Amino acid sequence: MAQTSTFDIVSEVNLQEVDNALNQARKEIAQRYDFKNSKSSLDFQQKEKKIIVVSDDEFKLKSVLDIVQSKMIKRGVPIKALKYGPIQPAANSTVRQEISLRVGIEKDDARLLVKKIKDSNLKVQAQIMDDQVRVTGKSKDDLQHVISFLREAEFPFAIQFVNYR
Repeated sequence: MAQTSTFDIVSEVNLQEVDNALNQARKEIAQRYDFKNSKSSLDFQQKEKKIIVVSDDEFKLKSVLDIVQSKMIKRGVPIKALKYGPIQPAANSTVRQEISLRVGIEKDDARLLVKKIKDSNLKVQAQIMDDQVRVTGKSKDDLQHVISFLREAEFPFAIQFVNYR
């Protein structure tokens, strides 16, 4: 009987690393001279998987976001996992922006992944399972080709490959 091999495509974010990156960003904001006497703050709501950034004006908000992104990159958090909301006016003449973390692959994105895999003409099957995509094939070489093919492709969301068997 032929042995089948599988792997899963997921989109995960390590929430502890996000928290660590935000703590580092808070320290840098507190130490930087250009943020002296500013109302800039970062709030991380782990249960809702949201980051709320508040600052004096849009320019400072963009600077805070640059700091947050650089800290996230250093901690290994994929930037594509961040989904930015609109910049809104807030209390005390400040502006705020809500950033939600994308955890799991949404149905439309999963369909896009499956279509890409089928278009590659490799002898593998891809199926959507909740918030991940499972790829099955008889040859481990075909699975490795799918992984390299998907790594080269550009997606608007972060993907990782797990459970390679």
